[in-house]
Amino acid sequence: MSGVSDGRSAPQHVTNELSGNVYGPSVQAGQIHGGIAYTVIQMPEPDSWPKPDQVPPLTTRFVNRVRELADLDRLLSGGGSGSGEDDSGIGLGLLTGLPGIGKTATACRWAQLSRDLFPDGQIYIDFSALRDGEGGDVSEAVGMGLRALGVMDAYMPKSLAERTALFRTRSAGRRMLVVLDDVNHPAQVRPLVPKGPGSAVLITSNARLGELALDGARLMPLDPLDHEGGMRLLAARCGEEAVAAERTAAERLVELCGGLPVALRVVAARLAASPRLTMTALAAELADETRRLTGMALRGKQRGEHSVSAALGPAYRELEPAAARLYRLLGRLPARTFDDGTAAVAADLAPADAGPLLDDLVTAGLLDVTPEGRYRQHDLVRLHARERAAEEEPQAALRALTERVVTHYLALTAFADRAIRADRLRIADLDGFLSGAPDPFAEPDGAPGPPPLAWLEAERANILAVLRDAARHGLHTPVWQLAEAFTVLFLHRRHLADWKESLEIGAASATESVAPAAEARLRSLLSRPLMDLGAYDRARTELEAAVACADVSGHTVLRASVQEFSGRYWDRFDPARAMAAYRLSLDLNTEAGEVRGAAIAAYFLGCAQDAGGDHRGALDTLRDAYERLTERGDARMAARALAAIGAAHDHAGDTGEATRALTEAARVLREGDATHYEAQALVLLADIEERTGSERESVRAHLARALEIYAAGGSLEAEVMRERLEGLESQGGQGS
Repeated sequence: MSGVSDGRSAPQHVTNELSGNVYGPSVQAGQIHGGIAYTVIQMPEPDSWPKPDQVPPLTTRFVNRVRELADLDRLLSGGGSGSGEDDSGIGLGLLTGLPGIGKTATACRWAQLSRDLFPDGQIYIDFSALRDGEGGDVSEAVGMGLRALGVMDAYMPKSLAERTALFRTRSAGRRMLVVLDDVNHPAQVRPLVPKGPGSAVLITSNARLGELALDGARLMPLDPLDHEGGMRLLAARCGEEAVAAERTAAERLVELCGGLPVALRVVAARLAASPRLTMTALAAELADETRRLTGMALRGKQRGEHSVSAALGPAYRELEPAAARLYRLLGRLPARTFDDGTAAVAADLAPADAGPLLDDLVTAGLLDVTPEGRYRQHDLVRLHARERAAEEEPQAALRALTERVVTHYLALTAFADRAIRADRLRIADLDGFLSGAPDPFAEPDGAPGPPPLAWLEAERANILAVLRDAARHGLHTPVWQLAEAFTVLFLHRRHLADWKESLEIGAASATESVAPAAEARLRSLLSRPLMDLGAYDRARTELEAAVACADVSGHTVLRASVQEFSGRYWDRFDPARAMAAYRLSLDLNTEAGEVRGAAIAAYFLGCAQDAGGDHRGALDTLRDAYERLTERGDARMAARALAAIGAAHDHAGDTGEATRALTEAARVLREGDATHYEAQALVLLADIEERTGSERESVRAHLARALEIYAAGGSLEAEVMRERLEGLESQGGQGS
């Protein structure tokens, strides 16, 4: 019969058209005999099939990722050798990162630029289109790869193993690129690794897929764009002129998008779709966290498909229930970075149970690990998690989370407070609360615990955020207790704005709790950062309220403390009133048997005497205070007294003794991390040296260190130090 294969040509298949079964798309010949039609189908030769070119084109201008593209060149252009010397291997590259970070765009851009490296074509498979709830359909994905290599459905093997074997056969001898997009399991990759020398597989995944490293894959995490990169992307989408016209608003939009390209693209699309919407107006809208994710979505029928929430949704939906719950609750955690212990507290889990769930979130790309080993959610991921919590968690559960977290931080901060200053005046009686808890700053078996001051410094932003959140939830008692304990940090590190805010929150909560002693304590402490910030009228108002609350409380030591703070205010305006306040503080402390309090009151009284011109009397009072404080082992306060002794010697005309005392005081204060008082001593030293004609370099060194301290704490004195240093430089230039 004509048209029948002789067995040596390409495979043919005969079909009976009466049966309705037709296999294959190509008809080679057909004859009719007795009303029966036969069709002979012949597969094309493998080399005659058009080479695949499936990687999607980029429809917008690609900017940024220069370093990442160069890394891909280095890793994949030589078959994975990374050196270009051996092109016989198969390169595997894995782009990982947050959903919406730009992994697909980066992969497509590299494929576009690397077309000449892969003369036998490029295959693209999007696993998100194959997702069935349990991961991508691997068998169908390999089938897609085989179709790209010329295998028709009529000849498609049924099993995954057979398809994998055929894919290797068909790819052998070809140098090609396979791009596997949105992979979520290593098993989706391995069957699609081509066999042709010099070929490469480029994978994108929200998950880290560390198992692929065993196969030689090089993991390349994509980070959020930096500020400059975000501005380039916004300008590419909106136009250079539009960005230049509203540069401040454009910079704010980039900041609010957190370097997430999907967010920037949606923002740009909203601006393009609404000509009357300005960058300034959009930045104001997105500044409200409660509206930000809603604002990062396109209006209209396809809104759900083009939004930050839509980009994050698939990764969230793939989480196991326990990991999804932890994800939601972490979104409600006030702390922006946190350790596994805090995460466990947030979810009411044992630390051993929280650890694997945190690993799951890291693997899913929904949680980052910082260089310090802590965890962090990207700002927009946090808002998405918070959005899911609002939808899926009862309000009672969210308030309970806040209560657990503020209690957690109260315990840790209280332990740190006691480790730093065991004998400091405290209104909160937390002995019972802390009695059953392990002290993380203790030294069991002689092993040193973590430095409490360093821990407070590292957790400063988190503690402040916890104070805000707990106050909003009406948890006023633990709020004022936490604010009181937290202030020990600021006695050593003068972060004035944070100190002021924490005490304002604490004082307001003490008022709500009807705790006059706590209110007096916190308002008197609040006068210190207020005075350092130059808000003297406000400081006086707080002190007047503190005196009234302390008198109502009947707490003798507290009354003495408040009088001490009042004296420090009057030091600036009326030395006589200051000395009267210090004497009253000294009397009250003596009445209460408070030896340290009396010594501190004597110290401030001596300072006031010196300011009032009684330098010899001041020296007697200050020496007495210094001896008492030294006997009690209070090195920090003793050093402050020594600095005051140095100042009094200077005022009395004895600059040699003044210099010796101030130098020693600055050294002890620096060693004790009392940097604010170290700066004061250094400025006094600089004054003396400048006045007595000492080496300019020594003066400059003292002022530079004082500037460093004041600038770090946000003090107004920083500008004074800058001006003095500039004056020294100017004098040096004139003398040269």
